[in-house]
Amino acid sequence: MTQQTGFNLLGNDKARILILGSMPSVVSLDKQQYYGNPRNAFWRIMATLFNQGKPIAYQLAEQLLEAQGIAVWDVLKSCTRQGSLDASIDKHSVQINDFGCLFKTFVQVQTVFFNGGMAESLYKKHVYQALAIEFKSLNYTRLPSTSPAYAAMRYEEKLAAWSVLKKL
Repeated sequence: MTQQTGFNLLGNDKARILILGSMPSVVSLDKQQYYGNPRNAFWRIMATLFNQGKPIAYQLAEQLLEAQGIAVWDVLKSCTRQGSLDASIDKHSVQINDFGCLFKTFVQVQTVFFNGGMAESLYKKHVYQALAIEFKSLNYTRLPSTSPAYAAMRYEEKLAAWSVLKKL
């Protein structure tokens, strides 16, 4: 098992939407990019929703999300895990990002989307109960994981679910 540390938040204090993953994959950590695995559908979905389907370089994709009022982060600051699967996370090793500080700084965030069930589960278990009451009333929604490990849905079905971002 390897100790892995995630990334700083992608976004700025004008964000209205926060997308939370659980922990970056090994490929993402190696590339130093959120959703860096080319088989992960996240950036393809974002390009379809906000860039007329045209692929976009990572740095420009970051700017695109910021312009849409979207921030990206992970529930976990660090953990011990073998490989990239959420199921491999050692539950005793998790360190949680500081959401109290985040929500005090990012005061325009009204909606939190979870990129998959593990992100939602970790948030509910380690974050939600300790939040100040005003942050418990945010709109929370789980979306299907964009990970290639989540093969229960086709890309088109994931895209349809994630299209809710376009409406906000």
